[in-house]
Amino acid sequence: MPPQRVLMVAYHYPPMRGSSGIQRTLKFSQYLPQHGWQPLVLSAHPRAYANSGADQLAEIPPEAVVHRAFALDTSRHLSLRGRYAGWLALPDRWVTWCLGAIPAGLRMIRRHRPQVLWTTYPIASANLVGLALHRLTGLPWIADLRDPMTDVDYPADPLTRRVYRWIEVQTLRHCTLAVCTTPGAIATYTRRFPGIPASRFALIENGYDEENFANAAGLRTPAASAGQPFTLVHSGIIYPSERDPVPLFAALATLKAAGSVTAARLRVVLRATAHDDYLRGLISQYGIGDIVGLAPHIAYREALAEMLATDGLLILQASNCNHQIPAKLYEYLRARRPVLALTDPAGDTAAALRHAGIDTIGPLDDSAGIASALLHFLALAEAGRAPLASDAAVAANSRRARTAELARLLDQVTAAVPATQTKGREAC
Repeated sequence: MPPQRVLMVAYHYPPMRGSSGIQRTLKFSQYLPQHGWQPLVLSAHPRAYANSGADQLAEIPPEAVVHRAFALDTSRHLSLRGRYAGWLALPDRWVTWCLGAIPAGLRMIRRHRPQVLWTTYPIASANLVGLALHRLTGLPWIADLRDPMTDVDYPADPLTRRVYRWIEVQTLRHCTLAVCTTPGAIATYTRRFPGIPASRFALIENGYDEENFANAAGLRTPAASAGQPFTLVHSGIIYPSERDPVPLFAALATLKAAGSVTAARLRVVLRATAHDDYLRGLISQYGIGDIVGLAPHIAYREALAEMLATDGLLILQASNCNHQIPAKLYEYLRARRPVLALTDPAGDTAAALRHAGIDTIGPLDDSAGIASALLHFLALAEAGRAPLASDAAVAANSRRARTAELARLLDQVTAAVPATQTKGREAC
């Protein structure tokens, strides 16, 4: 029996680097063939990526058909002296991708006859592409929203927020299923849109990939020798609003002044923050350059090796993201290193950690609370008593398990599609 086909619309896909969100689509496409589904991936031309590299291209399965459509980054390709018209970046800086992706998607549908359309956030243009392809072809559409697209004050610009909200509403009205990565995100949507049936939402959390960790283990550097400072690593983007490090820096400055934390005891490494210039100024302002250091982006496998080898791992997540869980959390759990989470204890991130057996959690927005949580965490970690993720929690979060969940949704959607719904496909 020939495999069924799914057209996967994803801006974030190798050779793009620098976002943990890439792994979601990449691993789905890698493991779906094991469940009888051939992935047809519609992504963006690499010129649109600010950071690209070949380190994960080999993980794209041979069964996948990949097309990289025309796309530009408005801020880099359509600006004049660093400035550009705002409408050229609505809903986002990659809106030109729609010009390439919609006709390319129609050609892929005409040639390969997929049974399902699947799109994934976090750029709003991906949902625009999915909406257009769904309306033009009648294909059932699974919208992988991951997290809510809008909030009371997000996006910050009112016009962008209105455009995002329109896309969000149209997506929820027309998609067959909307997939979120946390229970809180589903709860947010069902409260915000009571007219959308709860049955339209499904949960597929993020995860880690065991094969990537097995490969990374060979790169692991030896553990630090006695007398070296405890190294605490944050791996990935630090958003100035959603992961504001100012209270952490203030707490470190206070602890340094009191002599409780010194450069001989603690080293905080902020890896691939995407906002180094901003953070460099703050580090200097608080006088903690001997404790906190910025580190450049490295290949994904090397980043995993660093997680496996470091003394501890740091999570930053603000309360305005309580319905979100950073994708890196699942990799942190698999790395089996002590985790310090600075986040709202009432949010989904804290709940996921507690479910895995980790309770070293402190507030992100309270420097005194951070100072107390950090000292408690260091005492536990230095004594070898910091909690680690349970075996059951680690096993449940593998990318293979998540892909099996997606395959079940694809099977469910195709089984429920009436024959009349395919007529648009035949006409395109």
